[in-house]
Amino acid sequence: MRNFKLPAAAIVIGLGTAAFADGHAGGWVLNGEQSVVSFGSIKNDDTGEAHTFSGLTGSVSPDGMASVEIDLNSLETNIDIRNERMIEHVFKNAPSATLKAQVDMADFDGLAVGESTVTEIDGDVVFLGVEAPVYMDVFVMRLDAENVIVTTQSMMFISTDELEINEGIDMLQELASLDSITRTAPVSFRLMFSAGATQS
Repeated sequence: MRNFKLPAAAIVIGLGTAAFADGHAGGWVLNGEQSVVSFGSIKNDDTGEAHTFSGLTGSVSPDGMASVEIDLNSLETNIDIRNERMIEHVFKNAPSATLKAQVDMADFDGLAVGESTVTEIDGDVVFLGVEAPVYMDVFVMRLDAENVIVTTQSMMFISTDELEINEGIDMLQELASLDSITRTAPVSFRLMFSAGATQS
């Protein structure tokens, strides 16, 4: 098991790269309505909070090139002013973060309906001009002939230092008059992919 230092938005993302193979010539497309990325934070040492990104798009081409994009404006922290502050000060009003990875599709050939597998995905994420490697263990299951679900297999953690966003976190802490905000956060995701024409 690896230790994870993942870009918050990336996390996201690498997930889907894993799972697709039974000869769908059009590749696989992310079902954004059934996909989500979640992450947690802890403030003042003992108050935990959960946050999500719901604006996800992506695809996996027949040759295994995967790309997933996260709409940073889809952030939901359950506090409106915190959403606004994170988008402005942490995300710098950037529209999205993107992860790309090359997957060996042969690893998943023959995965029958109802069967599952666990695999490790390596990729790269681009976030605010920073490109960082992403490593994750994912659980992949074929639900039916047309749909595959990809989820985190084990807990992942993100590092604000790796994302180079500590300055923005400092600003959040100051604006909210907090004693502390942790600089490492747990991350999970659920990605649903469907057979179909890949996105351009």
